[in-house]
Amino acid sequence: MKVSLEGKKVILVPYMKEHVEKYHEWMQDPALLEATASEPLTLDEEYDMQLSWTQDPFKQTFIILDKELVVGEFVHGDPHVEAMVGDVNIYMNDLDDAEMAEIEIMIAETKSRGKGLGKESVLMMMAFAVENFGIHLFRAKIGDSNRASISLFQKLGFEKTSHSEIFQEVTFELPITESKCEELHRLTENECSSQFSIAPQRSVIELTKCNG
Repeated sequence: MKVSLEGKKVILVPYMKEHVEKYHEWMQDPALLEATASEPLTLDEEYDMQLSWTQDPFKQTFIILDKELVVGEFVHGDPHVEAMVGDVNIYMNDLDDAEMAEIEIMIAETKSRGKGLGKESVLMMMAFAVENFGIHLFRAKIGDSNRASISLFQKLGFEKTSHSEIFQEVTFELPITESKCEELHRLTENECSSQFSIAPQRSVIELTKCNG
């Protein structure tokens, strides 16, 4: 499902091969590797990873564009590498619950932190996942030292469910009841446009359906 999601502050676009070099640069930062619990990859491995992500039906990955950094008019299908600031992902690979998704967010560019881009991106991704995949439970696993992400997910209503001493990470969950779905819809109306541009017709989907 190749879509671009446009909000007030960010545009979420599919992870394309044109993004890989910049993404690889980000992942040379030891702080980002620690925050995302990632291992360093070679550039060739990064290209292989990008291809595998785009072909995995149980994973949805979007590159986050800062709208203030987009040069010219946004065009769906163009990578707009100049505006890349991070990524947001969901994994739907729980064998016991097909309607559970693990969600991750990274704002890699320091100049774009503290602007509410992460919050808007997570809200848009959750609304997209509820609408298109019927997700009823979101889970976030965050390293103990990643205080910014912990604060973000707590503000969005996620509650701590467990802590791993071995992995030094905390797990948060957010059940999507009918009332929570309606609340999420209201939040997206306040925080972002809740209008999703689809290529090639660039039609618009309104987030109106809730799965109770």
